[in-house]
Order: sequence, then structure tokens, then C-alpha cells
Amino acid sequence: MTVLRPLPRPHTPLSPGGAEVLRLITEQRFPVCLTVHANGRRRYGYWLPLTSQAGRGACYMALPTDECDTLHAAGRIVLGDPLVDPAKTTYPVRAAARDAAASAGAPLHALTA
Repeated sequence: MTVLRPLPRPHTPLSPGGAEVLRLITEQRFPVCLTVHANGRRRYGYWLPLTSQAGRGACYMALPTDECDTLHAAGRIVLGDPLVDPAKTTYPVRAAARDAAASAGAPLHALTA
């Protein structure tokens, strides 16, 4: 039985900021989340742990919402299952499968197979 997969959407060129955001999300060194507050405010970001080498960290790093929303609308990042509480809903964010494979240096046919 042959499984049909949708053709990949053509990629729109990324802005330098969008490329950096996608790199951070794809790298997955720190999990990125989208938080949607009860008032509708949206914020993408990740927790930067304290590093003894740099002597900095232990803070929340926000990502540019407009760049992240553009990546989401283009299908380049996807949202995971929500974690809901009364004040906000939090979604894990990850790169879409084809972007993760492309950034890892996978051959093009591996992205559509």
C-alpha cells in the first residue's frame, strides 16, 4: 500500500530575523514555547538557564512574535499539545519536520519521502 504525502509547500524567503528564530527553534538546545495569555497577548520564548562559564542566564528570553507568527503561518514551525491554565495556554514549539531535516543536512529527497 502506498502512502501519499502532501507535497512540500514552497518556502518563502526568510528575513534574517526569521532565519535566526528558525535556527534557535530547530537547534532545540532550549525548548521554545508559545504562551497565549487570557487577554489574547501572544509571546514566544524560552528559558535561558544560568551558565557558570558565562556567568549569565537564568532568565526568560523572548523571541519576536511577528517573526514566529510568520514562520507558523508558513508551516515552518508547528505547535504541540497545549498546556492550559486559567490565565494562559502554553504550546511547545518545534520546527516542522522538513525544516528540521533540512537544517540537519538531510538530502532533499528525504524531506519529501
